[in-house]
Amino acid sequence: MGIFERFLTAWVLLAIALGVLLGNWLPGLFSFVVDLEVKHVNLVVALLIWVMIYPMMVQVNFTSIKAIADHPRGLALTLVTNWMIKPLSTALLGWIFLTVVFAGWIEPVQQKEYLAGMILLGAAPCTAMVFIWSQLTEGDPNYTLVQVAVNDTIMVFAFAPIAGFLLGVSDIEVPWETLVLSVVLYVIIPLLAGVATRYQINRKASDIQLQRFLHRAKPWSVAGLLATVVLLFGFQARFIIQEPQMILFVAIPLVLQTCGIFALAYTVAMRIRLPHKVAAPACLIGASNFFELAVAVAISLFGLNSGAALATVVGVLVEVPVMLSLVYVANKTKHKFT
Repeated sequence: MGIFERFLTAWVLLAIALGVLLGNWLPGLFSFVVDLEVKHVNLVVALLIWVMIYPMMVQVNFTSIKAIADHPRGLALTLVTNWMIKPLSTALLGWIFLTVVFAGWIEPVQQKEYLAGMILLGAAPCTAMVFIWSQLTEGDPNYTLVQVAVNDTIMVFAFAPIAGFLLGVSDIEVPWETLVLSVVLYVIIPLLAGVATRYQINRKASDIQLQRFLHRAKPWSVAGLLATVVLLFGFQARFIIQEPQMILFVAIPLVLQTCGIFALAYTVAMRIRLPHKVAAPACLIGASNFFELAVAVAISLFGLNSGAALATVVGVLVEVPVMLSLVYVANKTKHKFT
């Protein structure tokens, strides 16, 4: 394990601090980067995520995907967590904290908008970042790919009805361009590049050469993660300094939701005796969110400066540090699995 991996938590904390500092010192630079987007998908962030997950995609071996049938419970756990539990638990926790616990500090209109943003996050399971969480827990790359593919397929049909039901809105218009473009950028393109790379290496060299390539590529994956953290916190740096209490009000239920859904799924995974390489990615998928889709829908429904849009952005800000802590837990408890 290299220096990046050994001290990843420290690097992320430094990246968060650097992002906030740079965002306040060089707001024009970050405003320029923010504008580099297509259909609410920021192209710079997309490139960095591509760098993150490309090494994971090189590990995908299509000839081994058929072995997923040996562990169908892992896929079932992911689907139940994502589509039957998480949307409801997110809405419940958001309602408890935003309209009851913090009611004295948040205006009623803001309460509803923040809750709407949380609901949109809860209804959109992760598509891209889960590949890096899977890699950090030494998850099965083939199984992770199938889990993401199945979730994306369900999301096409289930996101709007679930979000609409929980929001009490019947005319949610899903930004299909954002959804399709995100899947293409975050899954299809790096997958094709990874498969092509793996084919070229295997055609010309041995499996040892493949492992050497993956070892050299892994630091780039972590570097992409750290650069993404700098950008995400830089984008919201001024708001973080100006109104930290509002971020805290939304972050608390989001952190509890993320940790709670992971704890539930992880406990079930232990009880049903899933292998750790299947259990860890399955539980991490349920804990993380497809924030690009949530942000795009929040903006289209409530506006760019709405509380709903802010809540989805807070989801982006807390996800990386919280998910890294869950990765740490998953790695420390690996011995409890078969």
